[in-house]
Amino acid sequence: MPAHTITRAAFDLCGGHAALDLVNSLGDRFLPGGPVERLTDYGALLGFTVDVGLLGAPRARRLARAQVPLGERALHAARELREALAAALYAHVRGSAIAAADLHTLGRHFLRSQRHRELRQRGTGGGALRWEWGRFEGRAELPVWLLAQSAAELVTSDALAHVSACAAETCGWLFLDTSRNHSRRWCDMKVCGNRMKARRFHARHEA
Repeated sequence: MPAHTITRAAFDLCGGHAALDLVNSLGDRFLPGGPVERLTDYGALLGFTVDVGLLGAPRARRLARAQVPLGERALHAARELREALAAALYAHVRGSAIAAADLHTLGRHFLRSQRHRELRQRGTGGGALRWEWGRFEGRAELPVWLLAQSAAELVTSDALAHVSACAAETCGWLFLDTSRNHSRRWCDMKVCGNRMKARRFHARHEA
C-alpha cells in the first residue's frame, strides 16, 4: 500500500519548461492574499514531476511507497530548490544580480543531483555511455534531483535569455518565450491575455 497518494492534473503547465513550471507551482506569489502552495505534499511533488515529463508514472507509484518522513524531507528540498530558483530567475528577468545565498542553494542542489547519477554503458560492448540513476532511482529524493537537473540545464543554456514573466499584474508567472520575435507578454493568452484585454476595454469605455 503506497504511503503517499499521487496527485495529478493539479498544475497549470504554461511555463514551457519544467523548471519554470516548478517556480509557478507557488501560485499568487506576489498577491496580498497569496501565496498558494500547490506542492502540498510528497504525493503532489510526484504528480508534478510526472506531469512535466521528468518522471514516469510506474516509477512514481514505486516512489509513493517511501516512508512518510523521507517524502516530507524530499518535499522540503523541492520547495527550497524552487524558491532559490524563483529568486534567481526573477532577478534575471529584472536585470538584477542574483543573491549569493540563492546561487549557493542552487549550486548545492545541482551538485547533489550530479552526485547521484552513475555512468553506464548501453549494451554489452561498444555501446554509448549514458548517465543513469542506477541504485539511486528508488530514493525518495529522485523527483528533486530530476527537477534540479532540469533547472541546471535551463540556467546554463542560451534559453535563459528568453525567460520572461507574465505582464498581468495579478500573475507574474514565468514562461519560456519561444515566439518568433520573442515578444510574448502573457503566460497564457487565453487566461491572462484575454483578462488584460477585457480590463483595458472596460477602462476605455468607462473613461
